Amino acid sequence: MAAPVQTQACSSFRRSAGRAQLRGTRTTGRALLTTSSGVTGLDRALGGGLAVGSLLLIEEDQTDSYSRLLLQYFLAEGVVCGHQLYLASARDHPDDIIQNLPLPILDDDVTPKLGEPLPPADAQPPDPMKIAWRYQNFPKVQTEPASSFRFGHYYDLSKRMDPQLLQATQFHTFYLPEETEERSSSLGPYSGLLQSIQTVIRIEGFDGSSSQGKVRNVLRLGLHSLGSALWGDDVCLSESPAHSHALTTFLYALRALLRSSLSVAVVTVPAHLIQFPFTFRSPAPADLLTPIPPDPQEGPINTASSLFLSELLDK
Repeated sequence: MAAPVQTQACSSFRRSAGRAQLRGTRTTGRALLTTSSGVTGLDRALGGGLAVGSLLLIEEDQTDSYSRLLLQYFLAEGVVCGHQLYLASARDHPDDIIQNLPLPILDDDVTPKLGEPLPPADAQPPDPMKIAWRYQNFPKVQTEPASSFRFGHYYDLSKRMDPQLLQATQFHTFYLPEETEERSSSLGPYSGLLQSIQTVIRIEGFDGSSSQGKVRNVLRLGLHSLGSALWGDDVCLSESPAHSHALTTFLYALRALLRSSLSVAVVTVPAHLIQFPFTFRSPAPADLLTPIPPDPQEGPINTASSLFLSELLDK
């Protein structure tokens, strides 16, 4: 499922070693605090995972199938790691998306299933394996860590996540049809969304403003199909849209907000629908770009979409 990825320098994401104790994170060789995207193949393509404080922009495929799955994997990984989640959508209600997250595949030998009691401490396997006598006195080492401590997990798309796992996770949602915030001239339909994200980051202390006694955590933000007509953005409807720079302005503001907080965001954009030719100045509004290869049956990507992708990370 991994797709070709374009990257740029991430020197501003360097974190101290102390933050490696955060759940669901690890430090890479470049001293970057990273978290899993929920897809191990994509983590490898990204060089080890998503850097905390970064923004991953995903170009939606024409049926919004693969891009939606990547977003669901990203959110499901946050549930397993105990992160807080923020989900924004203008089409499907966030609660419906959350209820359909895939079931994580955990280790039966180290992680008991929900509702099952822990085995007794002196329990022995029914049929222990016999090994050579010279290794019998060696100390026993668990070569595979427990699922809750692993970096990246696998998921079963044919089953939904257990409700008990979802109940243990703190969610923040933004559903555009239920919002009545006034729009600013520069952000257009995304002003209320940015204000909501700022409020969550400040109140929950992801910007470092919380008291020392509060357990630090990571906030995962999933923003679905920004730029579509359902968001009230007309970049998909006209070659001369009224909010021609609203999406790029929002992405710049969001990236600046992520830089100063323990947050990581995945944003999907229907680039194949965009009629307005974007031109971005350096620095780019996104840190990582993952285009979904088009299905041959869907036809080639239009010119505006290709220009959108090529210039999004242009330095």
